[in-house]
Amino acid sequence: MKAFSLYTTLCWLLTLPLSVVCFAQDYELSGEAGIEQRYFFEDPLLPEQERAQGSVYLQPEFFFNWNDGDDRLVIKPFTRLDQHDSERSHFDLRELHWLHQDRDWEFLAGISKVFWGQTESLHLVDIINQTDYVEAVDGEDKLGQPMLSYSYFSNYGRLSAFILPYFRERTFASTEGRVTPPFRIDTDNPLFASSNEETNIDYALRWQHSMGNWDLGFSYFDGTNREPYLAQGFDPVTNRLVLQPYYSQIQQVGVDALAVVDAWLFKFEGIYRKDDEENVPVTLQDVIVDNFFAAVVGLEYTSVGVFDSQYDIGWLVEYQFDEREQTAFVFGQNDLMVGLRFIVNDIDGTEVLVGVVQDLDDSGSYTGFLEASSRITDQWRWKLDGYFFASEQLTDPLYFLRREDFVQFSLEYYF
Repeated sequence: MKAFSLYTTLCWLLTLPLSVVCFAQDYELSGEAGIEQRYFFEDPLLPEQERAQGSVYLQPEFFFNWNDGDDRLVIKPFTRLDQHDSERSHFDLRELHWLHQDRDWEFLAGISKVFWGQTESLHLVDIINQTDYVEAVDGEDKLGQPMLSYSYFSNYGRLSAFILPYFRERTFASTEGRVTPPFRIDTDNPLFASSNEETNIDYALRWQHSMGNWDLGFSYFDGTNREPYLAQGFDPVTNRLVLQPYYSQIQQVGVDALAVVDAWLFKFEGIYRKDDEENVPVTLQDVIVDNFFAAVVGLEYTSVGVFDSQYDIGWLVEYQFDEREQTAFVFGQNDLMVGLRFIVNDIDGTEVLVGVVQDLDDSGSYTGFLEASSRITDQWRWKLDGYFFASEQLTDPLYFLRREDFVQFSLEYYF
């Protein structure tokens, strides 16, 4: 019965937009492809891992429009082939949906991506889509989410409702890959609080509105937690410790705000979350906090034309707080992010962002990041990303990533 329900739900979501493609009048094909090369500064903890890791990816985008542009079919497949990591070699439908727009409402059915939030260092309220963790460690890349959504527009803002009939599990690198703990994460045998497992129906509501210099958002989510806890297990075949993802059931209220005052940006994200204490694995019973508050508050100031030049410099500061404190799965309990954004304002769109997130309770625990990019031609672009981890405490979530410092160079082609 479960398999039949999942099959019929997915078939309905996927074939509904495809059934109307024959009516499309306008067609557009675009997308990107790229080559990436990672290099890790330290030797790995496991013998099957390497210091260099290359990959290629392809992400085309298909758009079909009809009914004077009121209806649109969007298809965005994504695939990556990795040199070493079989889990990073994967395929996903980032988007495959039909969107109908009217004067004051819109309806979407299929697979799509939704982003909520305002802050730079951490996106607490962004909960609809699952993180594609094999793509990047910053959590910015997301898996496509099957959904039905309806939005109503008025002078009082945008009110959106979501029905999410299928849950996507988080992706993790294999032990042949890097940026992962030195234990196998058993994604083949996840644990769920809900007896419906992946087919548990999740719900979400969101209201957002712009008022003068303010952008405000309020959200509510009821369903499967996108952030898995990791329960300890043992693999008798390899005689190694394994970690099993456990997905709890949660209710979450979120608030996000952005205020623009001259060259200043003031940002806030906050959540209150309740975890249902059902079917909790024994090894997690003393770890999971049944309810907590977490927030990120920050500011950004941009100096335009510094020293009478064409360059802009943005200064970023954000404070991260989480009531769960020192659990094995929480980053940002009492952390400060300081960053610098350098904008060249040239024809190639050159930008550089550097920063560090410092644990205020432990001076030896911090992460650093570097993001730089620029166009070579109208179709070619290069990117350089770097991530650096430091920790000395075994109980610190960063401890098992302390040898995973790496830089990644990407060459991207847009068509």
